[in-house]
Amino acid sequence: MEQITSTQNPRIKNIVKLQKTRERREQGLFIIEGAREIGLAVQAGYSIESLFVCPELHPNPLMVESKQVYYITLPVFSKVAYREHSDGLIALAAMRAFSLLDISFKKIPLVIVLESVEKPGNLGAVLRTADAAAVDAVIICDPHTDIFNPNVIRSSIGCLFTNTVVTCSNEDALSFFTENNITVFATCFENSVNYHECDFNVPAALIFGTESAGLTPFWIKHAARRIRIPMQGKIDSLNVSNAAAITIFEVKRQRNFC
Repeated sequence: MEQITSTQNPRIKNIVKLQKTRERREQGLFIIEGAREIGLAVQAGYSIESLFVCPELHPNPLMVESKQVYYITLPVFSKVAYREHSDGLIALAAMRAFSLLDISFKKIPLVIVLESVEKPGNLGAVLRTADAAAVDAVIICDPHTDIFNPNVIRSSIGCLFTNTVVTCSNEDALSFFTENNITVFATCFENSVNYHECDFNVPAALIFGTESAGLTPFWIKHAARRIRIPMQGKIDSLNVSNAAAITIFEVKRQRNFC
């Protein structure tokens, strides 16, 4: 088992490179930090290519199959860690891509759509909520952030791996909903009704836009229902992760959390 003591080691330099979207795509690898997150990735079928262990932070071995395992010193680990309080484990895993055909539905489907999501933290928070509500899938249309961004994994506490996450175009998502008789609910202010006035006991896709621009005309035009969360203060919108959580759990409440 190789020990790494220098931040100039090529393997350490490569971890730093993989913090960039372009490098992740070129290598087909991404970074996972933390025992819980690594464990969830393994359970979901992700292949761990390399595992880096800092014994000073993680004295107990992690029972994970990896092609390569390296011990690294604390100063070296601090160079590549992106969490403030880390448990001393970093893995490099092979990317996986899911398609719309990989989505399987429960009795009454519930799908979350994020259009042009920009902030990794918001995406991660929505994934965490999606896991808590056991939604069928999270579809990211025309994304402006990489789902394998380390901050997505961190803010989702590994729920990137517990959800079926698909990236596709708006057009492909709409065709998928049409083929599967799924009702599109678009969150917007124009000609919309309060979300709690809607009947969500139907196959449903909840569509959320960015905080800065909201949804594009595409989804507003093609929505069967337009819904809004009533705002009683001076601000006219919520953080997208908060809006998603409120709406998702209203759906679950109406369905008796089934």
